[in-house]
Amino acid sequence: MARGGKAARLLGSLALVAFLVSCGGGNREPDLTQLDAEAIYKLGEYQLETSRKGEDAVKYFAEVERLYPYSEWAKRALIMQAFAYHKDRNYEESRATAQRYIDTYPAEEDAAYAKYLLALSYYDQIDEVGRDQGLTYQALQALRAVIEEYPDSDYAKSSILKFDLAFDHLAAKEMEIGRYYLKRKHYTAAINRFRVVVENFQTTSHTPEALHRLVESYLSLGFTDEAQTAGAILGHNFQSTEWYQDSYQLLTSKGLEPKARGDSWLAKVYRQVIRGEWL
Repeated sequence: MARGGKAARLLGSLALVAFLVSCGGGNREPDLTQLDAEAIYKLGEYQLETSRKGEDAVKYFAEVERLYPYSEWAKRALIMQAFAYHKDRNYEESRATAQRYIDTYPAEEDAAYAKYLLALSYYDQIDEVGRDQGLTYQALQALRAVIEEYPDSDYAKSSILKFDLAFDHLAAKEMEIGRYYLKRKHYTAAINRFRVVVENFQTTSHTPEALHRLVESYLSLGFTDEAQTAGAILGHNFQSTEWYQDSYQLLTSKGLEPKARGDSWLAKVYRQVIRGEWL
């Protein structure tokens, strides 16, 4: 009897949702106090699927929380609010709602998804190189949390890919500024930016160009030892790239060769990376 009664209530809820949707051409809102938690939740799902604005769904999910605060449906509704806000690109609200889920239900299965949504709320705002890099650092921290806390989840796999892209993004910003200084012949300022890429972002796609720009900058200042050493590192790790070919031609045109020389910071990088001399 109990199982049959539950099934009957479920069918009744779904039928009521279908009726409300079919009659929803007017401006009248359904009286949500007359619906059970599942019916209101289903209305939120329907709005999420059919409306362009996530906020149309948020109001239903919020009502599930308000009217049935300790139910299983309220728990589901909270994570769906975070998703709906993210759909609207309301990243601040999405982040706050996801954090509320994490704080309230830290041991639940959807806590991993909440952490992932929180990370996305930062990550999805860093698509332009010119944006504030603080968002990128926050995205990296949040993505790392997902990777470390839920290593076997699909969210961790996705977070690893996004982490690498965000890391690459930081290097791209350094390169952008470095090229700006180099073009205006502010060589010392340019070198400082390219050095950051070589020392801190050596696993990104920007390292070969950074080394080449160091060759250019140091030659412009007359520091041939540093220029040759940058060329040596470039030749050892990225010999097949156009950046090495350009550096090689630039050095040889001045009677120089890619070779580690002197005791600069680049020479230390050479000893560490090429020879494995870490001490």
